[in-house]
Amino acid sequence: MNVRTRQRPKTRNPEQARAIPLSTAAEEGVLSTSANDTGTDTDRAAPAGQPETGRELALADFSPPSVHVGERLIRMAYRMGIPGSMLTSPMGKKTKTRLLATVSNTLPGDRVAGTALRAGHFLVHGAKTPIAQVDYAGAARVTPPLEKVVHSFSWLTDLEACGPREQGAPTAERILTAWLQANPEPPAKPGKGPAWSVGNTGMRLMNWLVHAPLILSGEKSLRSRVLTHIGATARWLDRHVTRGEDRLAEVAGWCGIVAAGLLLPDGRPRRLYGEAGLIKALGETIGDDGGVLSRSPLAQMEAITLLVRLRNCYNATRRDPPESIERVIEMLVPPLLALTHGDGSLGCWQGGWAIDGDEVGTLVSASGVRTRPLRDVRQWGYQRVLANKTVLQFDTSPPPMPQHARYGCASTLAFELSHAGHRVIVNCGGAASGGGLVPVRLEQGLRATAAHSTLTLDDANSTAILINGMIGAGVSEVDVDRRTLPQDNGSTATRIEASHNGYAARYGLTHQRILILRDDGTELRGEDLLLPSGRKGKRGKVGFAIRFHLAPDADVALTADGQGAGLALPDGSYWQFRSGAGEVTIEDSLWVDGQGRPQATQQLVIQGLVSRGGGNFGWLLKKMS
Repeated sequence: MNVRTRQRPKTRNPEQARAIPLSTAAEEGVLSTSANDTGTDTDRAAPAGQPETGRELALADFSPPSVHVGERLIRMAYRMGIPGSMLTSPMGKKTKTRLLATVSNTLPGDRVAGTALRAGHFLVHGAKTPIAQVDYAGAARVTPPLEKVVHSFSWLTDLEACGPREQGAPTAERILTAWLQANPEPPAKPGKGPAWSVGNTGMRLMNWLVHAPLILSGEKSLRSRVLTHIGATARWLDRHVTRGEDRLAEVAGWCGIVAAGLLLPDGRPRRLYGEAGLIKALGETIGDDGGVLSRSPLAQMEAITLLVRLRNCYNATRRDPPESIERVIEMLVPPLLALTHGDGSLGCWQGGWAIDGDEVGTLVSASGVRTRPLRDVRQWGYQRVLANKTVLQFDTSPPPMPQHARYGCASTLAFELSHAGHRVIVNCGGAASGGGLVPVRLEQGLRATAAHSTLTLDDANSTAILINGMIGAGVSEVDVDRRTLPQDNGSTATRIEASHNGYAARYGLTHQRILILRDDGTELRGEDLLLPSGRKGKRGKVGFAIRFHLAPDADVALTADGQGAGLALPDGSYWQFRSGAGEVTIEDSLWVDGQGRPQATQQLVIQGLVSRGGGNFGWLLKKMS
């Protein structure tokens, strides 16, 4: 399969059908897999030496839910600012704010973090912060992970998971009271501190509604105050939801609006308004193959979490969610599974870290989607190869567009490899956890090309890494070719060849990487090539380094000739790494674990000088026992 990937356009029209006819896709060489009919690594192999093919891309319908004329008029009137109470009962008495149902939460939180809350601390990525020391007004900025936990009220899920409601309610009321005192009413517009970003506000409203028994079981005065604030927050989101800090934040805002429309009185107009806005926002957030446009597994999990919690709100009111929302959930799961290793944990991509398999499995189970991982996709951009007990993940796409990325990384042509549930080659990961035990000052470095298992030139990033989570110019085009090859012993191997233009403007060189994984998973052959990007190569030489970051539980030792290294894994297997491109050295590295905590590890490095006319560097990783 030959694919050329370019930077995505800034927006897409969600009203347009995006199915690609099979004949057209075949002519363009851009076949992909639908969310319900996903390609997997156990699919029938293509004939030897011929490109593999996918299946026809399924239509993703992101048009608003179908409603009759009367409901369309109600939705239009509510969007124009007419209050919901006037639309539902124009001559009736104004209804007091109350909750219409109790939501059953199907996504349990972190029991350890909940226990820490009851002991008086927020526990975020291993870092403790006393509840009493948090500035809930947001004037004194805290670290981004803590900021999100505090102001989105996601900690309510953890508190619910650690014990009976009677034990957790006093802690919830204590934090909520402090937060309400610091934020007595919504501001005139978003951006007045982290408490009133659209993303945090949408998640906070939903968490208040989903975990209402924890915050509404105390004194009548507090209960009345909280209900008043819930109503004011919903009205604020009605006006400002389209001003989200990014597309996923806007999705969170719309989810909060729909949840309020379901669970508050006179909510029908708000629900109709919110459903239309949510479907449109999802169409601008998710690619045709189901991957979020930020290419982040963390964002993928967040999108699934929001929609599963919203579905719980529908179930609480005995109403079926729109079919389009169920369809989106089905689309979101296969790309997430594509980035899981043998133990179910996630690879470290685009700011994410090695989230534990139990957490991923719980989310997938709550989604209700039974499917297999997507193997090769158009927009998600991660190639996956499953060979016996070995899993290969390969980034074959440009970094996300700046407006989509919160922690965009210069990871193009990096790979991860695991065997029998044990990681062998990793990326550092964890940029989004900066502010826990990972210092904030490391966040920019963890997004760099050198923090990923790939080639760098002159210690420069293949795509510019900017402050505040932004990314700049660099890789704009990636060519990919994936084939199944016959081997001498009658077996087969998967060959993926990809190249990017991230170094072309500065150094006149294109980076091409070829990975060949045998189908028994015991041998990965690689070759990194630097090719002149113009007709006339530049003169001189430039420094290069090919980095292979190792899992922290892999014991490594260099060979006597300095041209390789031996790797011993916890399962007793032994792997040998050989370089055909020069001396191999060992350097210190860092890896962020499943709880967002940094772990010391090491990396193998091949480095030297290469002519501006180009060069090629081969290497081999083979399981010996």
